[in-house]
Amino acid sequence: MAKNKTVFVCSECGAQSSKWNGKCPSCGAWNTLEETVPVAVVSGRSAPIGEFKYSRISEISYEDETRYSTGIGELDRVLGGGLVKGSLVLIGGDPGIGKSTLLLQICGFMGKDHTILYVSGEESERQIKMRAERLGVACENLFLASNNNCESIIKAVCENKPECVIIDSIQTITSSALSSAAGSIVQVRECTGAFMHMAKSEEIPVFIVSHVNKDGGIAGPKIMEHIVDTVLYFEGDKQLAFRILRAIKNRFGSTNEIGVFKMDDDGLTEVENPSEMMLSGRLANVSGSTVVCTMEGTRPILAEVQALVTKSSLSAPRRVANGFDYNRLYMILAVLEKRTGFSFGGVDVYVNIVGGLRIDEPAADLAVAMALYSGLCDKVIPENLMVFGEVGLGGEIRSVSRVRERVKEGARLGFTKCVIPKNSFSALSKGDNYGIDIIGASTLSGAFKAVAKGENK
Repeated sequence: MAKNKTVFVCSECGAQSSKWNGKCPSCGAWNTLEETVPVAVVSGRSAPIGEFKYSRISEISYEDETRYSTGIGELDRVLGGGLVKGSLVLIGGDPGIGKSTLLLQICGFMGKDHTILYVSGEESERQIKMRAERLGVACENLFLASNNNCESIIKAVCENKPECVIIDSIQTITSSALSSAAGSIVQVRECTGAFMHMAKSEEIPVFIVSHVNKDGGIAGPKIMEHIVDTVLYFEGDKQLAFRILRAIKNRFGSTNEIGVFKMDDDGLTEVENPSEMMLSGRLANVSGSTVVCTMEGTRPILAEVQALVTKSSLSAPRRVANGFDYNRLYMILAVLEKRTGFSFGGVDVYVNIVGGLRIDEPAADLAVAMALYSGLCDKVIPENLMVFGEVGLGGEIRSVSRVRERVKEGARLGFTKCVIPKNSFSALSKGDNYGIDIIGASTLSGAFKAVAKGENK
């Protein structure tokens, strides 16, 4: 059987070429030509057209929507309450971070009541069973297959009707209609699209594992993330025990939720209280350390922000941020120099969020500024103090959302003082006893004085 002819299409201008070139002959862009299969166009009114169905929105019912529990509460939280029937879930992460381990643990729970097909293009069935036994996964409803042909997998799923399918990984799957190598852009895109149609038509939830590129993003074409229903990303340092599962895209839930896990010898263990985990091992009486309460979806999490400010021997001092936005660090440094008079010109600055957590929300600005102030002046921030607030370019501290939840989380973990934006007091219920001394500050200078004196400024 002859294979379909392929063409190369420029992702910038859409021009087609019969062969690959480093530079697009039409628009001149570099490395934009991607191999694809041309769509046959049938002319004439007599051409067969597929049946097109539509329904009135009032006639569509979703009350019987089925969600499967994965048996892992942290994963169910990130998915929005469980695995939706007919959904396509993409899981990405660095090699060895725990993607396959997590999926096998899902099999251990769901396999008690549902049939699961685990297809691996990287390992043999014997290798998968060895890992499953190490994790304590043993159930009669789990079926293993070592295959990397897209059409064979879809045929087997349509014939046997498993209740859940796992593909590990999409970069190893190939379509017989394409001549390109496994892992190429066209192979990943076409195979993902085929699995999407399979999941929707058969109403079978499908997990797809994906590798990551050198930049840390999910390998393959960007359109792959648009095709799937949910994109999950495993974060964390392989040398550390903690892992964070984050939803980048979710059609059935929030993209702000995270799941926290700990990697042990027997697999991944859920961390039900991430705040205690993030603050474990914190040293007392050390400058450059402060605690911030950040919101991850509906969950408040306390994290330690560390800043090391030391004399530089370089003509251009270093600026390093781990777990915090690099450009936002530069902005905070500029505000500190302009509005408070502190000079960071001849020093190296290192900012680190402990525990492998990455904080993206502006509420961490005040904690970073406080840690930088503490590190520069070598003044210890009280260990019973928690701060949060957004820093503006004028040196003002702006209000943030969910103030009550943040304050309550700090009080629950034993903090006795909390510095918040002064105009956030309106978000707190009058007369409520939060069990914590709340200090309001409207500027950075006022916050620094408040920490020193324990007064509202």
